[in-house]
Amino acid sequence: MPVFDFIIIGSGVAGLSTALGLARLGTVGILSKDQAELTASNWAQGGMAAVMDFTEDSIAMHIEDTLGAGAGLCHPDAVTRIIQAGPDAARQLIDWGVPFDRQSDGAWHLTREGGHRVRRVLHRADTTGNAIEHTLLERVRQQTRISLFENHLACELWTQEGRCQGVWVMDAKHDTPELWTARAIILASGGAGQMYLHSSNPMVATGDGIALAYRAGAEIANMEFIQFHPTTLYDPGHAPFLLTEALRGEGAVLRLPDGRHFLDHYDPRAELAPRDIVARAIDTEMKKHQLSHVTLDISAESADAVRQHFPAIYRHCLERGYDLTREAIPVVPAAHYTCGGVVVDAHGHSSLPGLYAVGEVSATGLHGANRLASNSLLECVVGAASIVEALEGKARLPEPPIYHATVPALAASKQQGVLPDPHSMMEMHHTIQHVMWQSGGIIRNDQDMSKAVQQLAAMAERIGDSSGVSRSYQELRNLRQNAEILLRSALFRRESRGCHFNIDHPDCAEEAFDVITQRDQEHPYARPIAGADTGARDARSRP
Repeated sequence: MPVFDFIIIGSGVAGLSTALGLARLGTVGILSKDQAELTASNWAQGGMAAVMDFTEDSIAMHIEDTLGAGAGLCHPDAVTRIIQAGPDAARQLIDWGVPFDRQSDGAWHLTREGGHRVRRVLHRADTTGNAIEHTLLERVRQQTRISLFENHLACELWTQEGRCQGVWVMDAKHDTPELWTARAIILASGGAGQMYLHSSNPMVATGDGIALAYRAGAEIANMEFIQFHPTTLYDPGHAPFLLTEALRGEGAVLRLPDGRHFLDHYDPRAELAPRDIVARAIDTEMKKHQLSHVTLDISAESADAVRQHFPAIYRHCLERGYDLTREAIPVVPAAHYTCGGVVVDAHGHSSLPGLYAVGEVSATGLHGANRLASNSLLECVVGAASIVEALEGKARLPEPPIYHATVPALAASKQQGVLPDPHSMMEMHHTIQHVMWQSGGIIRNDQDMSKAVQQLAAMAERIGDSSGVSRSYQELRNLRQNAEILLRSALFRRESRGCHFNIDHPDCAEEAFDVITQRDQEHPYARPIAGADTGARDARSRP
């Protein structure tokens, strides 16, 4: 039974940042269910929002922009704490060696994205996530107290005496999990974008950490707030490719295929409106005109500037037959970011003792009903530092568990024909994605969501409940669990707010509240948000 002081589930920026901080406190084991660099962090193009220019920008402005994008659902204390820590988080990444772009005079090259009033996004061309991920991975691999385990899947959390004390782990060579124990377990496993037919996320984004926490009894909040990125390359037959928000920040314009501009009919900020508004506007125009896509046009800007600022995007589009500097390119929205997740306090601690969460898997209160562009990498680094500070500040860490345990729900049930075969699993996986795109997508209604819940509940019986078998089985199990949590939470929220829009309840409630879902509660329930700015909740036009 492997024993560590800390086990981290996930190898993105959140997990690696936490590991680097915790290494001075004890031994750290990082579980990555695939290759370590195959994470949503690695795919992040835009950058990290942080106040670095105090002449044109301020902490107060960044806070206001975050609250504005969050549609009244942000937790003001969390927003203030995380934004204030932004400059220090940026300096920590710089100290670790992240090569953010600079101007010719040595100052940071900052870009602007939707929802930001000023340029405040640190970046490395258009591959910022890749630059951060690889810098941190290199440092992690140099640490003797950190062990990185690739192709190791967390199947179930282990709780003993009311505390999370371990993880059931399965590697690629075995279908029976092994118990790994630790003084603290940290979820850093990312979001659940693969619930949807169209997603900008890598294939690993199946919401594993959220499902693990839910099954262990932890609180989950606001899963209905899935942010849809407005612009992924429309390229049937190929994997979705994200076209960063920064393109619109640098002058790109969204048009109908006939060249007409339309966003100014939905919001005076047009291309710089928050993502939920832009995605809904595109979805509405596509349905109104029966379109398969709209277009994104940056051809009016300097070709040299476009190639210099967006080299990876330029190359990819060229490979797909589109010259970004000369023509408008076809785009569609896609599921991009899970704004809700495992409820955590200011120290990253979940409602289950011994279990922490950081990054996209967590619900810190920063994002509210719609994440402000490039606040996610910021949350990863600040959240990691908060967990390290909390664990370092404990007078005494819990002793390592010494209990022996029996593997739960053994895969022996496979021999009895209870669990689905690979073909059935693939079929159910595709069904979940289609059901969620149609019923839990950009624009929703009660009837379709209720039918989808029934479908997912029936599917649970077909899937069964085992902690072993295979990675594809565990991912299917987790996707179905996340989809049901999301839809039940969305049905409970009888309002429209941020990136949750229900045509049956188009107005925004007067009181801002979190929707909490928990294993031991039969139904979701509301928890009011102290100090939420309901006056700024949703003064926006709707499709």
